[in-house]
Amino acid sequence: MRLLWLSALTCHGNVHSFLNSPQIEKFLEDFSFIYHPLLDTPYSLEEIFTQEVECDILLLDGTLEEGMEKFGVEFETVLKRYAQKAKKIITVGSCASFGGVFLSENRYGFLYHQEKPHERFNEFRDKTITISGCPIHPETLINTLYAIKKEYTLHLDKLLRPKEYYGYTIHNGCLRNEYFEYKIDEHHYGELEGCLFYDHGCQAPYTHGSCNRILWNETSSKTRSGSPCFGCTEPTFPKHRLFYTKKNMGIPQHLPVGIPKRAYLSLAGVAKAFKIERFSQKIVE
Repeated sequence: MRLLWLSALTCHGNVHSFLNSPQIEKFLEDFSFIYHPLLDTPYSLEEIFTQEVECDILLLDGTLEEGMEKFGVEFETVLKRYAQKAKKIITVGSCASFGGVFLSENRYGFLYHQEKPHERFNEFRDKTITISGCPIHPETLINTLYAIKKEYTLHLDKLLRPKEYYGYTIHNGCLRNEYFEYKIDEHHYGELEGCLFYDHGCQAPYTHGSCNRILWNETSSKTRSGSPCFGCTEPTFPKHRLFYTKKNMGIPQHLPVGIPKRAYLSLAGVAKAFKIERFSQKIVE
């Protein structure tokens, strides 16, 4: 299966994340790139822009901008040419998916400007799959490509993300869930104890992804290492003040997905009444 990786406005974080997958050597035996920005491939970027090369899957990385061109050819022209040829299109990362950190009035994702759909490439919606993240989780991209190759059915959410990986919140599988349930805050980054939702802006309860189910480098995740989730898979990323939880009278303004405020207040009141000794001690001294 022939892959084409096209980069628009990007920091190349997705490229490096992809290449750091523990599966990368096996993956490169099963798939071939006609072009990739960091791998040795049979075609140069100039040949990709000025010729027509067959590809099965188009991977788009980075935010799009009006008027981008290279080798005298507009990027949008090249993108549409390969989008029409490809069997599937994958937006790699939140910039290509929603606009991400480069988003502005004249910069946009492939199908979305944040969560708002636009018509620019709407003709390709039926064959597009969104893999959001900043950067992407490499296993999510690689496993999705294997699913396409093996012709498995991929069930997508309303933003065209595979539900297998985006049907859960980052909160699912977080090792700090007991602290969250008993409203035990953590005031020191990097600590193994406590929850980072109440004071440090952790987005895990309303961010869709698999970071705590499929660990990074099969080892860790942001919340496991003591850092708040940034919400990088969502259309609204990056939010203002990443490490801050906005509150109204001590209650977080944004509550976990599907939790009514009245129910949250009732649970919070009960949870705060408990004093659990093991939660006040260090796991490792």
